[in-house]
Amino acid sequence: MDAQRLVAMANDIAAFFDTESRETAAEGVRTHLVKFWEPRMRREIIAHVAAGGAGLVPTAKEAVRLLKPV
Repeated sequence: MDAQRLVAMANDIAAFFDTESRETAAEGVRTHLVKFWEPRMRREIIAHVAAGGAGLVPTAKEAVRLLKPV
């Protein structure tokens, strides 16, 4: 899947949690990614963050950093 599409999706998920504290929001995004994203998608977004995470909002980037490698 295109990295920019994954970035847009992760940012949309993060926007849902905007009213929460940053820590709670990041955990909410992480939980969503684990539950609903295929391992392939998680691997790609993890690699994107490892390469700098261009385009990701801070909450989404933090959530990806909380993911365990798949």
